[in-house]
Amino acid sequence: MKAIIAEKPSVAHELARIVGATEKKEGYFIGNDFMVTWAFGHLVGLAMPEDYGINGFNRESLPIIPESFRLISRKVRSGKEYVFDQSAKRQLEIIGQVFERSNGIIVATDAGREGEVIFRYIYEYLGCNKPFERLWISSLTENAIINGLSNLKIGSDFDGLYFAGRERSQADWLIGINSTQALTIAIGDGLYSLGRVQTPTLSLICKRYHDHQSFEIKNYFQIQLEHQKEGTVFTTVSTDKWDEQAKAEAAARTIERAGTVSIIDIEQKSSSVQAPLLFDLTGLQKEANKKLGFSAEKTLEIAQSLYEKKFISYPRTGSKYIPEDVWAEIPALIRALGTREASKGAVDQIKWERYNKHIVNDLKVTDHHGILITENIPTMLAAHENTLYDMIANRLLETVSPACHREITTAVFSVLHYEFGLKAIKITSPGWKSINGNFEDEDEDIFDLPHLEKGNEINIRGVKVLAKKTKPPALFTEAELLSAMENVGNAMEDKEERKVLKSIGIGTPATRAAVIETLFDRDYIRREKKAIIPTEKGLLVYQIVGDKIIANANMTAQWEMSFEKIQNAEMSPAEFHLALEELTKKVTEELLQVKVNVPRQEELCCPKCKSKVFLREKIVKCANDECGWMLFRYVCGINLSYNQIEALLNTNRTPLIRKMVGRSGKQFDAYIIMAKDGSTTFDFEKKKKR
Repeated sequence: MKAIIAEKPSVAHELARIVGATEKKEGYFIGNDFMVTWAFGHLVGLAMPEDYGINGFNRESLPIIPESFRLISRKVRSGKEYVFDQSAKRQLEIIGQVFERSNGIIVATDAGREGEVIFRYIYEYLGCNKPFERLWISSLTENAIINGLSNLKIGSDFDGLYFAGRERSQADWLIGINSTQALTIAIGDGLYSLGRVQTPTLSLICKRYHDHQSFEIKNYFQIQLEHQKEGTVFTTVSTDKWDEQAKAEAAARTIERAGTVSIIDIEQKSSSVQAPLLFDLTGLQKEANKKLGFSAEKTLEIAQSLYEKKFISYPRTGSKYIPEDVWAEIPALIRALGTREASKGAVDQIKWERYNKHIVNDLKVTDHHGILITENIPTMLAAHENTLYDMIANRLLETVSPACHREITTAVFSVLHYEFGLKAIKITSPGWKSINGNFEDEDEDIFDLPHLEKGNEINIRGVKVLAKKTKPPALFTEAELLSAMENVGNAMEDKEERKVLKSIGIGTPATRAAVIETLFDRDYIRREKKAIIPTEKGLLVYQIVGDKIIANANMTAQWEMSFEKIQNAEMSPAEFHLALEELTKKVTEELLQVKVNVPRQEELCCPKCKSKVFLREKIVKCANDECGWMLFRYVCGINLSYNQIEALLNTNRTPLIRKMVGRSGKQFDAYIIMAKDGSTTFDFEKKKKR
């Protein structure tokens, strides 16, 4: 009898239906010589320091480097501590029994690095030695599953994938735990989380914020002329810029009196804009953030839902291409898409005999190809699923459409000793841009021109002084932050480093959304409209570690290269791990030696006896033991900041605290109010009436 293990119950249910395992048991299906069971994501993970007998944050314990990493069943938070998740323990027992009764295992967890680690950690934790094969598919449609089951891969062929995932997991553990404890000990108050990817990402945000804030905005002025020829009105703008408005206005009056400009140079050239490639996950997250306002995490959640409903291919991909054998399926997918009302108009524009094949490249397909729709066309989806599905479907139609052809005219006009410029774009064949009417990148330059030749004299119809300002570096939106993470190697100042790390990012397409959300959860960053900016706490961490190894994006990008080498058997896991341990020691020692100049804080008093209070990582406590007043800093999922505690003790009321979590799991906003006896209650925000 064969055992099949899926990553989630919903996938297991579909697999069981296809293989004929129709009898439902606790934690698995059985039938037709198959047993189909499932995990709930990461059922097994790396043990924490307390599981090795190391409790609390102690300088003497650092660095914590286990001789061999232990695996434990998943834990969940219960009050102030973590306890074993009993449902996870029970499912692990069931998986162990299913494996024991089988003569072989088919691994059907997600076909990627993370899915491989989920299975291997369970396999190792259970001490299983049964042979296993790999179901490697890019979509969950019935045809894909049947074909995959007919072409199972040898399990050991994916050892490199597992070793890479395991080393990434252990690197995150070693760097994250040791750096967090070292910095927290060095600062001496509060908890300061650091991580292998999250800290370089925080540095990117803080550096951009500093550049934005320190930028000196300057006013300047240009002159715009309006012309008319052959009934067509167009404008030109001066190449000169003036610092003073009076000088610009004086020049404008002089130019107006001249009455005409002459064309001293004109150039017309044809160009084409190639159709875009398919979405990889990061590309989809960026586009959904720009066009739909979705966070990276929300986009991933919706894409994963569409994948599990069998409407799109595997979303956690880093490739924008498809292999040659998948190209044969594209016409059928487009024909099927034509039955969807929202896509019918775009499908009708596709010229079957002129398919653009530039998305086919076997060498650039990684574990999975770019995100495609499947032959299952949805008829009813939730609103957000609909918009994201249409974005993916339309991108497929764009990729197979011809290039957009344009004619670009640039001209230089002269009057007196001033020069004016003009750029105009004429779309001669819209190609792929007609699918979505996607001309926003060049809208301002698209307009019709009359016939112009060098030497023409053109009348000046109007003169206008334009007041302008220099623009600071834009704050990151989530889309731009994802781009910066994806292409961090391209931003290296050192030419040699830039050459080596070109197109190498920090994190992976599957993990970047989680990294950004972690920074929000740690209160290191916040949203201000569409922009992402650091909080006071985030800036403090950046001020302390910005020039340290832990914040070096170069190091993190090099590790991503190392994981790829391990996966491709070009580097041994042992070689990487040895270097990792040495780096862990350096990072820890560097952070332990940090001298922090924290601004002197006002002495706070106990609300009951007016004695001094001590602020600790988890509590605020009266110095007078007889009084015994104490306040826990962790309230409904929020760790109270110094400013919130100061306001509570001085004014008996905190500022409005957002996104606290009640017992039901629902979020709420409230003020914390303190009574005279030192007890606290909530005061809920009164909603404004319409």
